[in-house]
Amino acid sequence: MAKKPKDINKKNEEPQIKANIAGAGEIVNQLITDTLEVNFMPYAMSVIMSRAIPEIDGLKPSHRKLLYTMYKMGLLSGPRTKSANIVGRTMQLNPHGDAAIYDTMVRLSRGNESLLHPFVDSKGNFGKAYSSNMQYAAARYTEAKLLPICNELFADIDKDTVDFADNYDGTMKEPTLLPVTFPIILTNANYGIAVGMASQIASFNLREICDATIELIKNPDFDVSQIVKAPDFVSGGYIVYNRETLDEIIESGRGSIRVRAKYVYDKSNNCIDITEIPPRVTSEQIIDRIVERVKAGVIKEISDVRDETDKGGLKITIDLKRGTDPDRLMKRLYKLTALEDTFSCNFNILIAGAPMVLGVTDILSEWIAFREECVRRRVYFDLGKAKERLHLLLGLKKILLDIDKAIKIIRNTDEEAEVVPNLMIGFGIDKTQAEFVAEIRLRHLNREYILKRTADIEALQKAVGDMEDILKSKTRIRKIIISELNSVKEKYGIDRKSEIIYPADEDDERPKEQISDYPVNLFFTQEGYFKKITPLSLRMGGEHKLKEGDRIIQTLEASNSCDLLFFTDKQQVYKSRACDFEDTKASVLGDFVGSKLEFDDDEKAIYMAVTTDYKGYMLFFFENGKSAKVDMDAYKTKTNRRKLINAYSDKSPLTAAAQISGDEQFVLLSSAGRILIMNSAAISSKMSKGVAGVNVMTLKKNQRLVSVRQYKEGEFVNPHRYRTKSLPAAGAVLSAADKGEQLTFE
Repeated sequence: MAKKPKDINKKNEEPQIKANIAGAGEIVNQLITDTLEVNFMPYAMSVIMSRAIPEIDGLKPSHRKLLYTMYKMGLLSGPRTKSANIVGRTMQLNPHGDAAIYDTMVRLSRGNESLLHPFVDSKGNFGKAYSSNMQYAAARYTEAKLLPICNELFADIDKDTVDFADNYDGTMKEPTLLPVTFPIILTNANYGIAVGMASQIASFNLREICDATIELIKNPDFDVSQIVKAPDFVSGGYIVYNRETLDEIIESGRGSIRVRAKYVYDKSNNCIDITEIPPRVTSEQIIDRIVERVKAGVIKEISDVRDETDKGGLKITIDLKRGTDPDRLMKRLYKLTALEDTFSCNFNILIAGAPMVLGVTDILSEWIAFREECVRRRVYFDLGKAKERLHLLLGLKKILLDIDKAIKIIRNTDEEAEVVPNLMIGFGIDKTQAEFVAEIRLRHLNREYILKRTADIEALQKAVGDMEDILKSKTRIRKIIISELNSVKEKYGIDRKSEIIYPADEDDERPKEQISDYPVNLFFTQEGYFKKITPLSLRMGGEHKLKEGDRIIQTLEASNSCDLLFFTDKQQVYKSRACDFEDTKASVLGDFVGSKLEFDDDEKAIYMAVTTDYKGYMLFFFENGKSAKVDMDAYKTKTNRRKLINAYSDKSPLTAAAQISGDEQFVLLSSAGRILIMNSAAISSKMSKGVAGVNVMTLKKNQRLVSVRQYKEGEFVNPHRYRTKSLPAAGAVLSAADKGEQLTFE
């Protein structure tokens, strides 16, 4: 048969596939609000409810599923197992991939140092929370088990204390919450980002939280801030205390806390070792930022910075250039790097399935209500078991009256199914009791066995009555919770890791006001009187009127807007301004500073410093031969504080004080009659007001530095006699050429 020729004019056509999906390919107009409601809202609610926000037991679902799996694996008391085994088993409850599960376990581990009270006892490399470069090893290399503190998570979980729900495929049951015996929600930090909301919970000290919870149970109106002073982070550091911020966190659950790194100065190697840093900050962030500032020329005092973290813990070392003041440098680094960081609190948790932002007090109140329900359910469960046991023993007690009769009934019963009914009829017991008696082994049908079993009846009856009383009394339930909290505090309480510091400048900022600025002459007397006189009044006035025996020790030209610092013999300084004093005349005594600035009792002003920009230094000379050079900036405040404590060291009595703008020479006289000329450049300046200073004059036993004054060029015939190349020095006695002149020391 001949083939039919092809039609070359006809194009080859592809077979058409028709879709059978209804509405496929159609364009439908839909309101954006409907799309959000149908498609987006279910997803958002799933993330909020099942992923990112912790619940009142302090755990997210991923945490709870992992810990419960480890509990069921016997890892609370058994040996460690490979992390890969745990991850695989957890996927029966949490089917979101092995990587996400292992990440969760790493954060809960002791080795990672993310939690103040970790739950997982880890072996192997679990990385470090404070370093982005120190990554954890794979799950096949590490091992883990539960730490003893997890006993407080799973205590009585098998006694119907919490609800259970099906897992994702309905093959297992898992707890919806864990019956935690203490408020984990506030003792471990927790972070989560949901859809449209987030949660960031700070960790607090376990002892403080337990004590505050106990007091709140006793008195619902208790002020939690009396015990809970500030958060406590696993990374340590210094928490800058702010009462207003803490009150806001206690009340509303929102607020920001400033946390500073902790450091030590290694004098032998001239370096700063940073050992504790703010939470959620890595050592790499800090080092990179320091390097950036050094390269930009903003910081010039650093010669090298490196990460020396080892098995002993975190350590960032900063090598300093010669002559650098470490305290002053750290003050700058706090401002320029993440060595001081802010932790923003957002205490968003799920309460009965609804996200709520609560303060510390409200969270503890919610936890108390949750724990009360757990204890009530546990007691009810134990009560049911006790009643069942008591019911069986009461039936056994009736058998005790005639064991031979029971044996006879069983032996004479023709069919096995009739044994239980016959026992019920023979002894007047119910079916449950008869089943219990019928199951007793033949070897136990003796008087001794039955007497031992029935001896527990009285104790059980007493226990049943006690549990029924607990269920009726809210006070007794709360006493149980208090007892458990005290036990947890004793077992797992640790000292604070984050030290609280109280900055001196916490008052309100000084209000801006218009001040008339004009030249003035300032006079300060030995007895503590102060005069502010305009140049015109001074020219027209006569001699100064002074109290008998008093004399002027300081005369300065300044402006009416300058700041005045009056140092006292009690190591304090009182700040004021020249404009706070009235213009006066030479013919009046002036203002007594002690009364004007409200000094403490028996406190006397001994020196007056004047400044407008807080540049320069304060020099303090002490009787033990030491001298301290304090940067004037250390006395600068952003507030209207009038009194600063620890203005200078109290280790030795003060001999003299001097305000200098640059390096100057001073003449020191000891009680042994020796004189030393020293330059203030030989002393390094400090930002710390209470620094004890360095030795400048060597003194023998019972000798002291008696006077100091500024050196005047030409007052000594041979000044090199009293100078020295290095300090400290003993000085020299007056030469014969200098003895002819009368030396006066102010």
